[in-house]
Amino acid sequence: MRKLTHEEISLKRASLDKIHKVDKMPVVVILDSIRSAYNVGSIFRTSDGAMIEELILTGYTPTPENKEVKKTALTSDLSVKWTHLKFAMEKIEELKNKGYKIAALELTDKARPYYNIYKEDFPLCLIVGNEIKGVSEHYLNLCDFSFEIPQYGIKQSLNVAVAYGISIFEIRKFYDINLKKTIY
Repeated sequence: MRKLTHEEISLKRASLDKIHKVDKMPVVVILDSIRSAYNVGSIFRTSDGAMIEELILTGYTPTPENKEVKKTALTSDLSVKWTHLKFAMEKIEELKNKGYKIAALELTDKARPYYNIYKEDFPLCLIVGNEIKGVSEHYLNLCDFSFEIPQYGIKQSLNVAVAYGISIFEIRKFYDINLKKTIY
């Protein structure tokens, strides 16, 4: 085994002009007032890696104009379609009308494990909440279900960017195995 060079890795990577023309995984992600620009930049990179459809930044979530977001995103803000909305209520209703299931990444009394994903969950809108307060009640009330990542230690939550990474790649794995169309 040998480590790949930067050049070899670059050859495996899709180009920006090509990435915007391919079918994405039918998942829209809403960030609900994420406070850390570094978390947002990390979520951009993860969203690029999972090839989601769109990232919607709401409330006071910093956008890629913020230097810390830009620094952490490492140009993934150019490959991930994104928009900023003060509130996403209308967008969520629009997605529901298009057949999207709405899910929160949140601890609720009816949460299911993040790995319990079904074909009927697609297309999916995943709402990721604030680092302290989680997903806002007004968004939670619009959700069809929630996902949780079981915790076994003394803490009952993970960093928001880490939790998002775990859940979106589990969603990606399910999609690749059960629903994927050729994307390249």
